[in-house]
Amino acid sequence: MQERRKRLTGQVVSNKMQKTVIVVVRRTRRHPLYGKVISLSKRYKAHDEHNDCMMGDLVRIVESRPISGDKHWLVETILQRAAQVDTSPMVVA
Repeated sequence: MQERRKRLTGQVVSNKMQKTVIVVVRRTRRHPLYGKVISLSKRYKAHDEHNDCMMGDLVRIVESRPISGDKHWLVETILQRAAQVDTSPMVVA
């Protein structure tokens, strides 16, 4: 039997909460009247049990039962890791 849960792919834009990340899913569609291609984005809160996701990671999220008031998605896999940026202060001698 085919699984009916929705799956989306997006980029992590915030991981400041415990066990929760915010994922932006971007898509394009054509305007129904004018035919112009419009880019749309939507932010989803997704459950990240082990706090593995970092900002900039490309992840696949899957629909789940409600986990909290506005969290209904789970991080299924991390498809691509973000490039590590050195945030330590630079010492000038």
